Amino acid sequence: MTKAFKTLDDMGEISGKRVLVREDLNVPMADGAVTDDTRLRATLPTVTELADRGAIVLILAHFGRPKGVPSPDMSLSMVVRPYSNVLGRDVRYIDWEGAEDAVAMLQPGDIAVLENTRFFGGEEKNDPQVVERFAKLGDLYVNDAFSAAHRAHASTEGLAHLLPAFAGRAMEAELVALEKALGNPEHPVAAVVGGAKVSSKLDVLKHLVTRVDHLIIGGGMANTFLAARGVNVGKSLCEHDLTGTAEEILDAADKANCTVHLPYDVVVAKEFRANPPVRTVNVHEVAADEMILDVGPSAVEALGDVLKNCRTLVWNGPMGAFETPPFDVATVSLARIAAALTQDGSLVSVAGGGDTVAALNQAGVADRFTFVSTAGGAFLEWMEGKDLPGVAALMG
Repeated sequence: MTKAFKTLDDMGEISGKRVLVREDLNVPMADGAVTDDTRLRATLPTVTELADRGAIVLILAHFGRPKGVPSPDMSLSMVVRPYSNVLGRDVRYIDWEGAEDAVAMLQPGDIAVLENTRFFGGEEKNDPQVVERFAKLGDLYVNDAFSAAHRAHASTEGLAHLLPAFAGRAMEAELVALEKALGNPEHPVAAVVGGAKVSSKLDVLKHLVTRVDHLIIGGGMANTFLAARGVNVGKSLCEHDLTGTAEEILDAADKANCTVHLPYDVVVAKEFRANPPVRTVNVHEVAADEMILDVGPSAVEALGDVLKNCRTLVWNGPMGAFETPPFDVATVSLARIAAALTQDGSLVSVAGGGDTVAALNQAGVADRFTFVSTAGGAFLEWMEGKDLPGVAALMG
């Protein structure tokens, strides 16, 4: 993907123009307060630039899953005040009823949040009538919500075909980073894929073995691969019915000259809780009543050496049960190695997915990776090699 999409730099004079901006304002809330404003802060570069350039900024976003039925507890009106605080500017709220008249009253530089797009049943169906209704309110369209780009909805895909379409700054940064990571990366490329189940990442693994030089498998899914290689994994989380699939992935990796790295020493315990008695053993020494809960230190050191010889890293999923100490050690250690190599300039590191972001924050290195995507489903579908409708529409 060379820069086939247009950005804010390509918009020309926009003073007085109505710009519909698709953002992700679907933030967690408790007792009327936003508990994590990461998504709100991610919109700052695009929204402030457009307002400063004199545009009338109209933000489209969803909130929760109302399934076409307006509901007060899923109204974006609740987000307007916290969003205004994050922006440091006044933000108006516009209900769908009377929206055209309300938009007509706005002045250049004003910012308004339109009501939840999913209050329309046709939003998620990409209904042409809903697209038309949105389009009537604007002159230009900006998609800045990569996290919703894997959905072909009226506000994420349909609008790009009716109005001149551009990528916002967050979307642009995401697409540039992803291009560096898997589109046209510098080799050797390593991918770290962790998490509980192989079944949730089958398409990712099948795609990656054809694109990367080193595939590092951690988390519970590593147990399924170990079992496929004849290792007795005791009471460990393991999808024994998928060992045949794991073997197919290992065979495909061999054919593609992709080296698969599985742990050869592991941290085991007889019960899964915080700080139980643990021991570090070779994978062939796991007892029948023990479960593998993290990758061992020798394997982490060897994986660190792999990363030192790579130029690009894509990371999705933890190496162990990182939420429960001491089973966060491998994830934290490897993340710190990757961060140090990134800081040295020898590695381009791109990570994404909810658990991954949480793990990197726990390791204190999220800001030292080249790029960390907060998108969950969209990041995973990109790792699977799928076209994302919201991105494809910008390439038209």
